[in-house]
Amino acid sequence: MRGQEPRSSSSCAACKFMKRRCTPQCLFAPYFRADEPNKFAKVHKVFGASNVTKILNEVPEPQRHDAVNSLVFEAEERLKDPVYGCIGAIASLQDKMFQLQHDLALAKARLARCSSRTSYASCSTTSPFLMLDGDFGMTSFDDFTVDQSGLASDFRQHPFP
Repeated sequence: MRGQEPRSSSSCAACKFMKRRCTPQCLFAPYFRADEPNKFAKVHKVFGASNVTKILNEVPEPQRHDAVNSLVFEAEERLKDPVYGCIGAIASLQDKMFQLQHDLALAKARLARCSSRTSYASCSTTSPFLMLDGDFGMTSFDDFTVDQSGLASDFRQHPFP
């Protein structure tokens, strides 16, 4: 069986996955280590080895590690959510950010109300929703908007269902 050479133990995950001999000039070896076989499997399933090769060849070498990390993230998100992929993850993070901004506004309103009172004990049992009596120019947080960097964000709007 001279045609089949034994695989070296130093083959990268990509070469092991594609069942080929890993050469010292292997494009995948620096980015898909042998102890991370699922990393390449996910990227291969979503993008294909040929496309990954083309992408890595187009990216300057100092930026390839970042490009591979991006491909891995995008592949993982696409496998989790085939419809939205990483855009769904971004939308989810935006929702969390908007909720945290809303919570921060509530906390600031409560802090302002408590600091304006003489007795801090009366603030400790006050619900943040009881502060919506118009003292802060707001009667409801339903139409609360955050305006940072010139962007107004309405909490009732979301880019995805």
